Amino acid sequence: MLPTAPPRSIDPSRHPLVKGAAPAWASAWGEDRFGVFAAFSLGDLVQRLRWIPAGVFRMGSPEDEPGRDSDEGPQHVVQIGRGFWLFDTPCTQALWVRIMGENPSRFQSPDRPVERVSWDDVQRFLERIEVEVPGLGLSLPTEAQWEHACRAGNGTALYQGPIEILGKNNAPTLDLIAWYGGNSGVGFELADGYNSATWPEMQYPNPTSGSHPVAGKEPNPWGLYDMLGNVWEWCADGKRTYDARWEQDPVGPLDAGASRVVRGGSWYDVARYCRCAFRGRYAPAIRNLPLGFRCARVQES
Repeated sequence: MLPTAPPRSIDPSRHPLVKGAAPAWASAWGEDRFGVFAAFSLGDLVQRLRWIPAGVFRMGSPEDEPGRDSDEGPQHVVQIGRGFWLFDTPCTQALWVRIMGENPSRFQSPDRPVERVSWDDVQRFLERIEVEVPGLGLSLPTEAQWEHACRAGNGTALYQGPIEILGKNNAPTLDLIAWYGGNSGVGFELADGYNSATWPEMQYPNPTSGSHPVAGKEPNPWGLYDMLGNVWEWCADGKRTYDARWEQDPVGPLDAGASRVVRGGSWYDVARYCRCAFRGRYAPAIRNLPLGFRCARVQES
């Protein structure tokens, strides 16, 4: 019998704030209905991180999940042995510009996710932000950490339930939680929109589409926004081959130059890509239009 999904509550003995004080890097911290959070500040720019508890989950998708690819199986039990912090949104353009001094994004506005960044670019960002906030110790999440955080204790195609795909760009269950190819033209206000007039079977047909400000859709049960849709998110590791055995903190290839996993789908993508289990990958130097990221931080012992 497989283990059940990880508990929603946080074990007080392993609480990240059990000593009653914020981490040294934090400018704010607390606990709300989603769990524990902390934040760091750079001037008036504030980035919140959510605590992702350790736990056990089923990684991948069942064979009957709509939109499934074969590399999502077999489903297997994964244990994440240590809790970690994770940005509650993708990295914004405001934060990227504050650290890197330039903005590669096509759809430019400070509150939108930065896009058109390569995995290699992100490594430079991680080095530079450590200079700005010493001891912050950010990284990218592994693919397993990412899926554990995205699912937030749920075993379904989406973190709020199953997915029903009515057309390539039409999955009404995505509409509340994700900007994807079916709805990313709704309310899109920038002049440099992407031509989506010929996209098939859109939930809300629109002539132009693009990314949207972060946190515009409902979060998952652990308070994470845009885990599905808006921009793809780079992971630290490459794409490993799944098998049915139990895994402890699995990590894919880390060879220099090896392709890296991207997760979550984007504003540009069809509905089936925007599922918790869907896996993509790119070479680390690629800067495709919808590529972004969010940062993780592993808790000290």
